[in-house]
Amino acid sequence: MRLHRNLVFAVIDGLHEIFNEGAYADKVVQKLLKRDKRWGSRDRSFVAETVYEIVRWKRLYAEIAEVKEPFSRENLWRIFAVWATLRGISLPDWKQIAPTPTRRIKGRFDELSKIRKFKESIPDWMDELGEQELGKLWTKEISTLNEQAPVVLRANTLKVTRDKLRSLLEDENIDTEFIKGYPDALKLIERTNVFSTEAFKKGLFEVQDASSQLVANFLDVQPGQRVVDTCAGAGGKSLHLAALMQNKGQVIAMDIYGNKLKELKRRARRDGAHNIETRVIESTKDIKKLHHKADRVLIDAPCSGLGVLRRNPDAKWKLQPEFLDKIKKTQSEILESYSKIVKPGGKLVYATCSILPSENQDQVKNFLSKEIGSNFTLIKDKKILSHQSGYDGFYMALLEMKAD
Repeated sequence: MRLHRNLVFAVIDGLHEIFNEGAYADKVVQKLLKRDKRWGSRDRSFVAETVYEIVRWKRLYAEIAEVKEPFSRENLWRIFAVWATLRGISLPDWKQIAPTPTRRIKGRFDELSKIRKFKESIPDWMDELGEQELGKLWTKEISTLNEQAPVVLRANTLKVTRDKLRSLLEDENIDTEFIKGYPDALKLIERTNVFSTEAFKKGLFEVQDASSQLVANFLDVQPGQRVVDTCAGAGGKSLHLAALMQNKGQVIAMDIYGNKLKELKRRARRDGAHNIETRVIESTKDIKKLHHKADRVLIDAPCSGLGVLRRNPDAKWKLQPEFLDKIKKTQSEILESYSKIVKPGGKLVYATCSILPSENQDQVKNFLSKEIGSNFTLIKDKKILSHQSGYDGFYMALLEMKAD
């Protein structure tokens, strides 16, 4: 593989923004991909994948390169040289790349690969926490969370069946396969930009991980019900709920961020989901208005996001232990407050994209032990670990409120 100067410079610039300026990797990559109109799809995928790879393995590569943060540009070039060497790419004779001790890099890699926190490239605190909460499963789980996530689509059944979508994508030279146990899902056989397809523009599918697709089904919605999605964000699950309800009844999608709900409105128009109403949560009054009025309530709670590290590898470096304490408190408050929306005999799903019991089963247990939770019964819950499912780590619990 021959390295091209302008592509490598783009990678170095991106890494500088992510590591030294705290920018989010996905935003940086989006911006980089618009940098040069002459780049073909191979060039763009080199930039995107290289940035993500180096972000994912930052600790390991920096350790091998013997550099510490904040990284100077010279440091970033050294990290890049480590990445290239470990991939067997011969380095060009550029002034930015100092002579690289290839054998030493490989030796250091072998040595550090014996220690989990270096091998899996994670902060000490995260490694300790993972082991504390998941025990022996942590080693397998963190290893899987460092692999690239597959691209999974959800057929929008308001407009198309999964089988029909598969053949339409085939006409656009995109091969997919069914996933057993996931009724609306199609997995891409090869990564490609699906957003430029006609099928996407017509609203025939959404990109949604297989684990995330299980949440709406777990809520057991029926056409004609009133369903509230309390932390809707840009609305992946609200759209799925609307499809499961065949556009009948009402999905109230709520969030504290109005800009995310704007994006949901745009997606709902494209998908032909007419039964979604968006509401910004501006105060507790917005929740009070809905007390005991919903047949179904989804709480897709804010969380550490440890189950989706494959998608957001920079979260390994952005996440701090203090944030975890804060988010657990928020989860507990949200569960207490939003559970009041459920009407007697109605159902509630508490879900996170975390793999930590302290954010999942423990929160549900804690809720059920309180006075407010005494009106609810746990029907079932589901713990999804990446190394067992092949998809994102997730948790969901279905609770039912006692009828009057």
